[in-house]
Amino acid sequence: MTVREELERREHRILNPLAAFASETAGRPRAERERLEDVRTCYQRDTDKITHSKAFRRLMHKTQVFLNPEGDHYRTRLTHTLEVTRISRTITRALGLNEDLSEAIAMGHDLGHTPFGHAGEAALDALMPGGFQHNEQSLRVVDILENDGNGLNLSYEVRMGIVGHTGDYIPETLEGQIVRHSDRIAYVNHDIDDAIRAGILTNEDIPAAITDVLGHTHSQRIDALVCDMVMTSREAGQIMLSPRVNQALLDLRSFMFDNVYRNPVAKGEESKAKAMLTKLFEYYVSHPEALPEDFLPQMSFDGLERTVCDYIAGMTDNYAVDKYTEIFIPMGWQARG
Repeated sequence: MTVREELERREHRILNPLAAFASETAGRPRAERERLEDVRTCYQRDTDKITHSKAFRRLMHKTQVFLNPEGDHYRTRLTHTLEVTRISRTITRALGLNEDLSEAIAMGHDLGHTPFGHAGEAALDALMPGGFQHNEQSLRVVDILENDGNGLNLSYEVRMGIVGHTGDYIPETLEGQIVRHSDRIAYVNHDIDDAIRAGILTNEDIPAAITDVLGHTHSQRIDALVCDMVMTSREAGQIMLSPRVNQALLDLRSFMFDNVYRNPVAKGEESKAKAMLTKLFEYYVSHPEALPEDFLPQMSFDGLERTVCDYIAGMTDNYAVDKYTEIFIPMGWQARG
């Protein structure tokens, strides 16, 4: 018996019967030969594939909420991903479900996010026929764009968890549903922390009706939400928060939209970011020869506009600024800057 087979049998011995078992995966888009020496289940392999991908490394230089913040402690898309991963693993373990699956989904859920956060997503959504959604782009990254156009060939359950972390589609697995909830728990709370750091909020600004339920500090709020989800889900047999805590989370999210996500201080540079990506998109559609050589073969996938969208969506914030400067700012002006 191989180590992988031992791990798969162990899952059946110790996990909740509602867990997604690695031995029962619906498989990959393309069959891969199982190696006798492999010591990982399919979901462990998927996490490793994601961690070693170029798209994952680029997350460290992509905006979470604040564009070009002055300070080392603001979240990036990568630190957000890691926080989602930790929250989802905690909930998954407490419910006796498959931690390896929730980890893989969480690590890959934002691979398709644009530079400049949701400002970049809004820009591409306006430019692309049929629109643009980062969860769908994340699936496109792992299915097609990574590995020189061959994709990462991930397991079905991971792929569906990635595309279902937001939007209308709800993942079939409980692990995927946990990541969906953990994403919201993570970003609402760490965005409060960053907004306080930026001087936009204080803890005292959060309405008492919310803090009386969720707590008055970052750690208290995370703890309250995670513990409530574990206890409520155990009793209900499905992934959910109690009505009281869920309403407090919805109210907190609304508060954040009113006071942070639409705040002119936090979002003051977004119009510039949108204009920059729009100009880059229009330029590359008109000058496809300017695309990197490794993107040119991708035009055969879904056409020129889709290829340009893939290129821009994969940019980091600084790379997008550099390309814009290179294309649109005369060299003499750059030198004087």
